[in-house]
Amino acid sequence: MFCEAPFGMRGNGVHTAFRDSIELLNDGPDIEAVVSRRGKGDVFHSHTYGPRYFWAGRKYKGRRVFTAHVIPDSVRGSFPLWKLILPLSKWYLKKVYEYADVCLAISPRVADSIRELGTRTRIVEISNPVMMEHWRFTPEKRERGRRMLGLGDDDFVVLGVGQLVERKGVEDFLDVAEAIPEARFIWAGGRPFGVLSDGLIKINARIKRAPGHVRFTGMLELEEMPLVYAAADAMLFTSYQENCPLAPLEAAACSLPVLFRDLPEYALLFRNPYLKTGSTGGFIEMTRRLMKDETFFREAREISRQLVTQFDRRQIRNELLEVYRSLLIN
Repeated sequence: MFCEAPFGMRGNGVHTAFRDSIELLNDGPDIEAVVSRRGKGDVFHSHTYGPRYFWAGRKYKGRRVFTAHVIPDSVRGSFPLWKLILPLSKWYLKKVYEYADVCLAISPRVADSIRELGTRTRIVEISNPVMMEHWRFTPEKRERGRRMLGLGDDDFVVLGVGQLVERKGVEDFLDVAEAIPEARFIWAGGRPFGVLSDGLIKINARIKRAPGHVRFTGMLELEEMPLVYAAADAMLFTSYQENCPLAPLEAAACSLPVLFRDLPEYALLFRNPYLKTGSTGGFIEMTRRLMKDETFFREAREISRQLVTQFDRRQIRNELLEVYRSLLIN
């Protein structure tokens, strides 16, 4: 199992997926995960795509696996001058995909994107697992999370999670917050790529003007996030482009109602119903309804519980092992 800096840094969903994959594989006596450069394995499986990916995988010809967390369109709204970067992104990611013997596509949209580049690599669709036991709600987590975030027992707390970049819909989150001053709004996340973050100046200006019932925590440690989810009452996932996003699934595993932006990639990915809206006005209306309608709130929590059943760790582990075995047999 391989991951490299800077793409494996904290505050990035790839880092979470990498750590979850190691835990997933080590959850049984049938396989041992050798992490990064601490030894040699039978199969090379990378989650990142920098120069070390090519170097570390050179001795594993015929046994290389790559999890495709990003596609060329992922640069839109993530990095400045993304229109200039996009052609280079397409060329480079095609090289990354073709270097692997198997590309694991974390969603149908990712699989389609790999095919659209004309790559010849074998593609297998396997979603990111959701480690349910990490995120499960407890009153003790809620109490600790609210204390950590300075929240009152009676506050209705709306959560946003993600990098502070244009693609994540940070300004839309702020628009909703400004329309609902009677709730508390918390955004957890920062900029793991620093100045190479799209919308930095504009988003910083909006954050500076944010009203007092809104708080931005900056980057938090992964171990703190179960407390943050438990402290909240609902989550808005305002992102404009995603593949298989972990944050809303982690929130759903904590039984939080999650409101998604209505994106075509979610319709392809999710097998179960989910709450969605196509506008900021829709986010405002549905958030208010969650605050005032107890029946709708309970229904929304049940929708979240059903949503995450698709990402069962045992099934995903079995699918991963089948991919590894197929490479060793061939």
